[in-house]
Amino acid sequence: MNSLKIIFLLMLACLFITPAQARFETHDFATPQMENDYNVLVQELRCLVCQNQNLADSNAELAQDMRLLVYKKLSEGMNKQQIVDFMVLRYGDFVMYRPPVKKSTFLLWFGPLIFFGVAALVVFSYMRTQKKQVDVVIDEQQQKKAQSLLDD
Repeated sequence: MNSLKIIFLLMLACLFITPAQARFETHDFATPQMENDYNVLVQELRCLVCQNQNLADSNAELAQDMRLLVYKKLSEGMNKQQIVDFMVLRYGDFVMYRPPVKKSTFLLWFGPLIFFGVAALVVFSYMRTQKKQVDVVIDEQQQKKAQSLLDD
């Protein structure tokens, strides 16, 4: 009876086992400089699916395709800047992990600072209004009554 339970649990466990989906990419580089350029580019370019990972760290299919595209462009003789320009033209400035500061990326760079500044102004003005509400004028009769309560 005990062996039937073990077999049942093993069969049940097999239902939840999924095969590993990891893929290993290997590229043959003509020169060490080309390999270095590839490594720098996949670190500097953003995965558009994951958005908070670079191409080197992402396992998304689009990131795999973009890494292959970077490799092909390097093999065709393009330099790093040409590949970055190509990717920006194709995917927009968001593909770069550190996009340039310009009109279209102004909010991306300075949005958090603007948000923090507005939040600080709101908190400051709220605190000022609260302080004004506390500063209430007390007449002499109320002061005498308060003093008598404190003396007791």
